[in-house]
Order: sequence, then C-alpha cells, then structure tokens
Amino acid sequence: QVQLVESGGGLVQAGGSLRLSCAASERTFSTYRMGWFRQAPGKERVFVAGISGGGSSSYYADSVKGRFTVSRDNAKATVYLQMNSLKPEETAVYYCAASIRYYGSTYDYDYDYWGQGTQVTVSS
Repeated sequence: QVQLVESGGGLVQAGGSLRLSCAASERTFSTYRMGWFRQAPGKERVFVAGISGGGSSSYYADSVKGRFTVSRDNAKATVYLQMNSLKPEETAVYYCAASIRYYGSTYDYDYDYWGQGTQVTVSS
C-alpha cells in the first residue's frame, strides 16, 4: 500500500507560479509511474502530467505543455509539478497518483494509488 501526500497548493494570481510536491511512503518508489491530475468544481478529474519511474520520460496534457514541468527525486520518494503562467481556469484540486503497471496513461483508472489532493486557486 503506497501512501501519497501532496503539498504546495495555495492561492496565486493569474500568471504566477506554484510548485506542488507529492511524497510517497514506498521505498520502491522508483518502480511506480507517477501522474498528476486535477479536478475543477463540478467537473471530472483530468490528466495533467506523467513521468516514468526513472524520471527520464514525461508527458503532458496539451493544455499545460510549455508551462508545467513534472519531475521526481527517487531518493526522496517525491514527485513534483512546477506550474508556471497559471490561469484562473486552472483552479482545481490537484492529485498525484501512482501506477504499478502503466506508463503514459492519461486515464485515472490506470492508477492504483492516490493522494488526498491539494487545492490550487488562481485569481484573476
């Protein structure tokens, strides 16, 4: 059982930046493919970014390409999401998730473990 704990959310003005962190309890963290999702009020949870177990490969939703960067530090069992040029419509709860089997999936059902989420609010 992997426990994931997100942090780093908060209130930021449009155009600003935030860095989210997700700390894992699992010592074999590098075997997990990691993803970030977000859920805006009244909307479905959607994929944002993902990264391979070793950290050498990453992929993004089209809406965040060039502005968001996903990275990981396996020695610290932590994955990060650097978010720049934030927009008000990106206000959401952001979740990190871990997948045992899949790399490259944008579907939440392919992920096995989830954090509790962290709120990101972007003001206009």
